[in-house]
Amino acid sequence: MRGRHLDAYSAYKRVASKDHINAYDREEGSGLVNAKGIGNPSWRRSLPHMLVATLSSFLFGYHLGVVNETLDSISMDLGFSGNPLAKGLVVSTCLGAAFFGSIFSGWILDGVGHRRAFQLCALPMIIGASMSATTKSLWGMLLGRIFVGTGMGIGPPVAAIYVSEISPAFVRGTFGSFTQIATCLGLMGSLFIGLPAKDIVGWWRVCFWVSTVPAAVLAVCMEFCAESPQWLFKRGRGTEAEAEFEKLLGAAHVKFAIAELSKSDRGDELEAVKFSELLYGRHFKMVFIGSTIFALQQLSGINAVFYFSSTVFKSFGVPSDLANICVGIANLSGSVVAMILMDKLGRKVLLLGSFSGMAVAMGLQVTGASSYASGSGALSLSVGGMLLFVLMFSLGAGPVPSLLLSEILPGRIRAKAMSVCMAVHWVINFFVGLLFLPLLEQIGPIVLYTIFATFCLLAVIFVKRNVVETKGKSLQEIEIALIPPQ
Repeated sequence: MRGRHLDAYSAYKRVASKDHINAYDREEGSGLVNAKGIGNPSWRRSLPHMLVATLSSFLFGYHLGVVNETLDSISMDLGFSGNPLAKGLVVSTCLGAAFFGSIFSGWILDGVGHRRAFQLCALPMIIGASMSATTKSLWGMLLGRIFVGTGMGIGPPVAAIYVSEISPAFVRGTFGSFTQIATCLGLMGSLFIGLPAKDIVGWWRVCFWVSTVPAAVLAVCMEFCAESPQWLFKRGRGTEAEAEFEKLLGAAHVKFAIAELSKSDRGDELEAVKFSELLYGRHFKMVFIGSTIFALQQLSGINAVFYFSSTVFKSFGVPSDLANICVGIANLSGSVVAMILMDKLGRKVLLLGSFSGMAVAMGLQVTGASSYASGSGALSLSVGGMLLFVLMFSLGAGPVPSLLLSEILPGRIRAKAMSVCMAVHWVINFFVGLLFLPLLEQIGPIVLYTIFATFCLLAVIFVKRNVVETKGKSLQEIEIALIPPQ
């Protein structure tokens, strides 16, 4: 059997990288059905564990949106209502802390495992939200936001990796899409809970207190969830990995799952991953692809749309709360459709269609901002283009990158490489949010939206040339196909 794998490896070296997975299919078959002849494992076994993990994504979305409707009330109660810099700090300190949280998430995950990493994500969120809810000053609010941001940075990479490693291959895309849906629900939940803040004094404190409930549930329920079998196997704890596989897949699939892990074992799993390994060598290409996809995702302008959509709607006389609800519905609708299509059409198709549609939507906004449209026509093109942009984003560019990275990154470097890619995401996110309004004033919406559309088209070209399809493949099949031995 080992000889067949060595023959397969030599075949991978002779074909282009985009054909590696197809080559593996010809050598070994395609997944559990062909290899075992006993059918796929039940997805119901891993579903509860996945749902608990997505609470971290719900909290991520909730804390992104919790200050949208409440910021004016917070500034009045804490005495900085006339200070735009202070308002900006309430938002940006959270994003800055998330960057540092994401940087260290890989080392945390590799050191203590997925379950403890989730609990370490929930703990600063509980502390930070409690501090924000009880503070009497701006500094207390900012300190609370720093704690919350740290948890927000740890959560997304840990959730993406955990869900990919506990999910059966045939539903991994569907399960991975739940993290995006949970983020949408968190955003919408924070907007709805924040609506009374304009009328009820001190309601914003309730909004922060509410977030401690799902954070506490995440921390407690993780005690009863399965640890990632891949993480246990990497640590030489094979017996425990078998027990977790039985919990997640069923007893009939344990031996095959362990055999799959053994095929990708290169004998270096227990060696510490050096940061330099991520920047050059045979792993660099995967890290480069992941970082570039995240960078292009942010350079498409999506978070500028999320952050400033209410401003655009207000310019046409549409109330900000209605604007936020419309954007939230578009985001959630696309995420549900993506969940349905992820394991049918595949990751690459959704990415290509998503970025292409986003470019078209930006084109509509450019037209709406030009002299060729006026009155109701400009309203329809601008608002319609914005909602279409959010919808197309949620169909692929939103849910796919983190799922794809958790699949294509080799198990040994997966956690640390994901943390680096997510750090790139946060840096670009920060600068897009920081520079969007100044650039809008300096160069105008036509040029700025054209730049965003150009990045969307560049993303289409990059995905077409560099991304391989991973649907239906086990993580071990993908790793063996993409990273041949030295």
